[in-house]
Amino acid sequence: MSTTEVGILYAAATLILMLSGMPIAFALGSVAVTFMYFFMPASSLDTVTQNVYEEMSGITLLSIPLFILKGAAIGKSRAAQDLYSSLHAWMRRVPGGLGIVNVFACGLFAAMAGSSPATCSAIGTAGIPEMQRRGYPPSLATGIIAAGGTLGILLPPSITMILYAVAAEQSLGKLFLAGIVPGLLMVVLFCLYVAWKYRREHRAATARVAAGGESSALLDDTETSLRDRLRALPRVLPFVVLLTGVMFALYGGFATPSETAGLGAILALALVAVVYRVWRPRDLAPILAGTLRESTMLMFIIGMSLLYSYVMSYLHISQSAAEFIVALHLSKWALLATILGLVLLLGFFLPPVSIILMTAPIILPPLRAAGFDLVWFGVIMTIVMEMGLIHPPVGLNIFVIKNIAPDISLGEIVRGVLPFIALMVVAIVLLCVFPDLCLGLTRLAH
Repeated sequence: MSTTEVGILYAAATLILMLSGMPIAFALGSVAVTFMYFFMPASSLDTVTQNVYEEMSGITLLSIPLFILKGAAIGKSRAAQDLYSSLHAWMRRVPGGLGIVNVFACGLFAAMAGSSPATCSAIGTAGIPEMQRRGYPPSLATGIIAAGGTLGILLPPSITMILYAVAAEQSLGKLFLAGIVPGLLMVVLFCLYVAWKYRREHRAATARVAAGGESSALLDDTETSLRDRLRALPRVLPFVVLLTGVMFALYGGFATPSETAGLGAILALALVAVVYRVWRPRDLAPILAGTLRESTMLMFIIGMSLLYSYVMSYLHISQSAAEFIVALHLSKWALLATILGLVLLLGFFLPPVSIILMTAPIILPPLRAAGFDLVWFGVIMTIVMEMGLIHPPVGLNIFVIKNIAPDISLGEIVRGVLPFIALMVVAIVLLCVFPDLCLGLTRLAH
């Protein structure tokens, strides 16, 4: 069989197993081992475990379970609720302040936990009911949380960035630095939209009351005393200090990403023990069990994805696909748009982990040949994968929100996320026009 025929068969087999409902790791591993049996030397099957182990034993991947442990320690405690309550106390007088609080809370929690679904669940559990109680439309309340949760794979420490660094052979420190300004840009865009939407809803509610209609909770102007604001700070400040300290250790050159992950995990466990008295074995069990479960699942997907990519490369499928893309002679920006469209499409069905490891051998060589900076592209690709997390029909965060807010219809949730998808497109355009928004900090660091 020709390389093209093998490639088509490889893609078809993958698609069939994915659509069958088989777990992603098993689907990728099954396809890889089957094609090794039929199209590679018989001795290659003897090296499956060795290949998977060698790919997974890199020091960079060691940081993943440690970052997950840090996120679990924070997520399983009351840190998220306290963070949310403190921000709410200080910003409730700002127009749209409650919605903006949720965006900030998602951004801060995402930076500490590094997980998009965990951020949606932790902040949304408290944020969505509170926004509904204060008159926010269900679509806006759910859209804020779903979109805010996507910041978890852009702001460092990002597990997605770690995997991209491995796949693209780029500096993880540079990728983390490159994600900071775009992450803040997304926060600003989300907050501006929330403030604009709030003012619009507030004017509509005021007009209804003036016309003799029913009053809205949006018009409630309850004040928070300075004492209440100050009382909200002590439980939150330790975690802000934790985040600041971890970032300082990483970007100050005092620790490698893996050492930073270990430091963050230990400090997070120490803080939840001191602040929330989470230190007994029965209290620590859910944190450790959750870390073990999520780490095992994620590392298994990574291992099988890397084996899948290895087989694809051995059979020259990835090289042929890259050569085909180059042979199309697309302009530089048309090439980028085509590749990002492919990433967005895959994001409807696959998690970012699999997208990166499956597509990197195909899409990175043409991009490098076209002169794109792969650190910059890593940030752009991450934002596109964020869009996949909240894009209908199967965005993961949509279903996380539906699970924590079952009284809100799926249609309302989808309508709520669409404006935020448009804002992500705006962010991508800005980063294409002004690439120094990504690369400025990486240049300053050298």
